Amino acid sequence: MDLSVVVPTLNGRDRLAACLDALAAHAPEAEVIVANGPSADGTTGMVRDRDDVDVLVEISDRTVNVARNAGIEVATGDAVALVDYDNRIGAGWVDAVRAGLDDADAVTGPVTPIEPAAGRDDDGGRDGEDGGRDGEDGGRDGEDGGRDGRRGDGRENDEDGRGDDERRDGPERRSIAGTEVTYFEGGNVAFRRETLRDLDGFDEYLNTGGARDAAHRLAQMGRTVAWREEMAVAKELPSPTAADGGRSAREWGWKYRALAYRLLKNYGIRPTVLARAGTHAATDAVGAAGDVLRGESTPSRWAATGRDVLLGLAGGTSDGLVARSRDRSPARNPNGISKRADRAVAKYDRRSSASERTEAGSGENAKGESGERETEE
Repeated sequence: MDLSVVVPTLNGRDRLAACLDALAAHAPEAEVIVANGPSADGTTGMVRDRDDVDVLVEISDRTVNVARNAGIEVATGDAVALVDYDNRIGAGWVDAVRAGLDDADAVTGPVTPIEPAAGRDDDGGRDGEDGGRDGEDGGRDGEDGGRDGRRGDGRENDEDGRGDDERRDGPERRSIAGTEVTYFEGGNVAFRRETLRDLDGFDEYLNTGGARDAAHRLAQMGRTVAWREEMAVAKELPSPTAADGGRSAREWGWKYRALAYRLLKNYGIRPTVLARAGTHAATDAVGAAGDVLRGESTPSRWAATGRDVLLGLAGGTSDGLVARSRDRSPARNPNGISKRADRAVAKYDRRSSASERTEAGSGENAKGESGERETEE
């Protein structure tokens, strides 16, 4: 099995370096692809200075699903893994990926949080108020609801509704509208190439919840997700100084926009689907009211959050139904890899130059800096 590993990142240089070190130590034969952007912390230079990254794709979007798709698009392995920039694989990770994909269409494993290393000054993540990626790990955004605060790097605490301080002993499973859904860790998962092809990657409409959406679509396509305990990764948590201590009303709005969009796109208008979204909104409203009573929030903030939640639900419902009508195929992905070709603004690819040098018999290092080729997209 030829394995490609895609690492999406934004402003997480130091933790990304630790992730790449672990990949070099435990998956030295894997094709490593970093999808970066738009970082402003020296990530580009750090990655280009390394000789263990095959492709660096620079993107202008701040959403993790665009970064994932940009990496998947250039991957050549017959298996493609996604590893978050702040995750570190272990010695048995590659063997667990191989074993899992022998039995299933995708495989995932546990994520164990570790404290940040001393002296870390990056806060990473995607598009949040603190400069994080508007993406996958920064507040509960699952169909199981529940309220929680920001992790501090702008990413959902996870894609499955659990916090970073909880480790599971198996995948989360839910029955939704008669479909058994097995969720996977968005930052620790591997797919057969044909599975990603049939999914058309991740839905780029979603700023958050892309892995959960993919899990719904896998389930409806009859694809299987395996769990391997040995496919464990350690996740370095952000520095506490990076945390802002709460969700903004805009983020609550996006949480519920994403929730409604996923459910309506994948299942259509069904009483159980509408009730599920409403139940989660009511649960969060009660929790937020408790914050007001305890003096941890204000009535005006509670009202603003409620307004944005309702607007998010309405917008996500409308957009989800439009998306369902736009793509009636099993993929249910009107915003996937095949729908655009302008994700990358630049690409640094060592592979083509390495191939040319091999054919010429030069004997140079296949990943050497001298063989890097830059492509303007």
